[in-house]
Amino acid sequence: MSDYLAAQDTISPFVAVVWILYPMAALVLIELLLRAINDDDDDQDGGKGIGIRVDEPQPLYSPVAS
Repeated sequence: MSDYLAAQDTISPFVAVVWILYPMAALVLIELLLRAINDDDDDQDGGKGIGIRVDEPQPLYSPVAS
């Protein structure tokens, strides 16, 4: 039993860093894969935003002369 306790208390710094970084790397990989799969470009012009009121004339600013 003492051998088990001695083995349990020793961990290399490399293993500790790997245990911290590999879950984050897995999450980043999953995010990149999900972004690559998502094809949400269902509009014309390659996804360019087109305003609703583009063709509506805009009033010009004219200062009131007093």
